Amino acid sequence: MTLLERIRSPKDLLALSQDQLTSLAAEIRAFLITNVSRTGGHLGPNLGVVELTIALHRVFDSPHDAIVWDTGHQTYVHKLLTGRQDFSRLRQRGGLSGYPDRAESEHDIVESSHASSSLSWADGISRAYQVTGQTDRHVVAVVGDGALTGGMTWEALNNISDDNNRRLVIVVNDNGRSYAPTIGGLARYLNEVRTRRTYRDMQRGSQRLFDRFGRGGRAVYRGTRGAMHGFLARFVNNERMYSNLDIKYIGPVDGHDEAALENALEQAKHYELPALVHVITEKGRGYAPARADEADLFHAVGVIDPETGQSLSAPSGARDWADVFGQSLADLAQQDRRIVGITAAMLRPVGLAQLADRFPERVIDVGIAEQHAVTSAAGLAYGGLHPVFAVYATFLNRALDQVLMDVALHRAGVTFVLHRAGITGPDGASHHGMWDLAMLQIVPGMRLASPRDGATLAEELAEAVAVVDAPTVVRLPKGAVPADVPALERLSDGVDVLARGDAQDVLVVAIGVMTAQGLEVSRLLAEHGVGVTVVDPRWAVPIAASLIDLAAQHRLVVTIEDGVRVGGVGTRLRQDMRAAGVDTALNEVGLPDAFLPHAERGEILEESGLTAPRIAADILDQLAGTKLPAARPAEQPARS
Repeated sequence: MTLLERIRSPKDLLALSQDQLTSLAAEIRAFLITNVSRTGGHLGPNLGVVELTIALHRVFDSPHDAIVWDTGHQTYVHKLLTGRQDFSRLRQRGGLSGYPDRAESEHDIVESSHASSSLSWADGISRAYQVTGQTDRHVVAVVGDGALTGGMTWEALNNISDDNNRRLVIVVNDNGRSYAPTIGGLARYLNEVRTRRTYRDMQRGSQRLFDRFGRGGRAVYRGTRGAMHGFLARFVNNERMYSNLDIKYIGPVDGHDEAALENALEQAKHYELPALVHVITEKGRGYAPARADEADLFHAVGVIDPETGQSLSAPSGARDWADVFGQSLADLAQQDRRIVGITAAMLRPVGLAQLADRFPERVIDVGIAEQHAVTSAAGLAYGGLHPVFAVYATFLNRALDQVLMDVALHRAGVTFVLHRAGITGPDGASHHGMWDLAMLQIVPGMRLASPRDGATLAEELAEAVAVVDAPTVVRLPKGAVPADVPALERLSDGVDVLARGDAQDVLVVAIGVMTAQGLEVSRLLAEHGVGVTVVDPRWAVPIAASLIDLAAQHRLVVTIEDGVRVGGVGTRLRQDMRAAGVDTALNEVGLPDAFLPHAERGEILEESGLTAPRIAADILDQLAGTKLPAARPAEQPARS
């Protein structure tokens, strides 16, 4: 058996020698490269925390001591050391989650993978231990330097320092990056610490002794450098960062020196009050292809060749939504100098790299700070610009108050481009962008578009940035952009009619890429003699008047959306139909109000009843088993 195969729980680590721990770290890296290359996943972040994770589990007694991982995508090593070594279906249905998962292990505490929340969790857990007399239990929060750009981190630090009679350890995993290089004043400060001569000399001295005397030489060096660590701690504390927070500082520590990590964590553990350990790591450590990828150091990969790092995914020939959006926005910015792009530490994933290449001064990276991004956008709009905040749909959830009170209340012309809207698949519950359609409808004045293809994306983005007195949203799914779906006709209020049957039995209102299901439903129903009209509203919110007219002309209305049914577009259409006195029956087809696990997008859609055969069968059952009223005559909607 390999060393890794012998590890069934963190307690098994305690029996290993220092040489064995070094070998174990090498085995783990080899395991990650081999296995993640087959399934895809977050490779770079996990290669960077191997020694840190080993040290954490040797110093602390999980789950008696609670270890909270910020974002959680760097917990693959943690899974391996807590008895989960079957990575064959990582991030696939029935396999391991790519994030902490309470259903998998008692060692997983926090499942949410949104950044900057770990210190608040740790604050609450440590207070609970204190109040309930569980004074022998420690809480450890592992937070990246990128997550320190988030406001929640600093709110938590303020409260942690207010009551410091707790066993709480904060580990700052400082690799100079979030998804991409960390930006801002904090990043500059940490970079100064990371590159100070004192720290670099410590590292070089350790390496020189190791080269000359082997591991014994390094051990001698460790025994004499405690005073240097203390000096650095005082030096950093006396500068800016933690001097007024009453939080003990230890570091910086080499994040790939397991013994040094244990020493620092033991110091922090025995303070018996809040302490911060500053650990410097390398994202993608030990894997040359990752280290050579300066863009994101293999932050997340698909199926790759483990030797070369080259993608093995079959090229589809289609561009993805981020690429098409990026090109469209850069072209618009060429014509309109008001346009500026905003990203929350995800320049490339959200498609703003093209704008940054062409107009670098017109792209703002705020770090992992979505709330700040939204309110700053309101200020940019007030100053005469038109900000376009490109962000994953799930992450805009964090800034709803700012969308409401800073943008909408002030009628600011801000465009939100929501990437990975709808079902995203392997990243699971916290990454599905399934709440935006319901959540953003409550925002007064909101206009929300959902393109079905590349052509409508370009159109709707141009229409969105032309709005100067209200917020606009353009939502984009994950994956490749489908072939353009031409409309039979466009009605005067912008609704596209995509198909018309011989009779006006069913009106299908399909939102965005769900038009593919809508058109297939039309084909399937036509085989049973049912006439179907399929429309794409283009702008799902507010409800177009022509939809109300069309609803009155059909026996049944079916809305299809890849958001939650509760409060979705179907609910909004039903309300507007009722207000107009239209009593046509309406079926809302969408996602359940539940946290959906990781699986392929198609698998989740099938389980949720969002496939064309299932929708068509349900419509046939309703038409056959229910006496639906005949549609009343109405004027044909005006056509452009």
